[in-house]
Amino acid sequence: MLEQLLGLIAQSSAAQALKASQFVYPLVNALHILALATLFGSIAVLDLCILAKARADFLAPLARVVPPIAGSGLALAAATGLLLFSVQPFDYAANPAFLSKLVLVFAGAVHAMALHATADFRRLLATGRTSLALAVSAGFSLLVWMAAIFAGRFIAFLA
Repeated sequence: MLEQLLGLIAQSSAAQALKASQFVYPLVNALHILALATLFGSIAVLDLCILAKARADFLAPLARVVPPIAGSGLALAAATGLLLFSVQPFDYAANPAFLSKLVLVFAGAVHAMALHATADFRRLLATGRTSLALAVSAGFSLLVWMAAIFAGRFIAFLA
C-alpha cells in the first residue's frame, strides 16, 4: 500500500515538472530554505528573548507577532517539502534522517500549539511576563527545531 502511494507521488505531475525543468527544482529548494529560515528565525527570536527575560514591553508584542510568521514559514516549508519529496519518494521514505526530520517537525509544531493553549503563554501575551515553564518550553523548542534542521541537512548524507 505504501509503495503504491509512493509510486503515485513519484508519477504525479508536480514530480514530473520538477524533474523536467532545470530551474524549478532549485527554485522550490530555495523557497524551502527561505521557509525554514522564516520558521526557525522567528521562533528563535522569541525563544531567546524568553530565555533572556527580555523587557515585558518588548516581549508581549513579539509574542503576538511571531506565531503567525512562524506558522506561515511552517506552511511554506511543508508545501515545498512535499514538492521536493515527490521527486524521490522511495529514497526519502527509506532515509532515517528524513524520517527523523518529520518526527521532529511534528514534535515542534505540536509543542508550539500546546504552548499557545497554556495560561503561561496567555499571560505572556497580556503582560510580557515569563515563567520557568515558558523558559523550559523555549529551550525545548530551540533544541527540537535545531535538531530538525540538522536532520534535514543529514538527509543528503544518509541516502
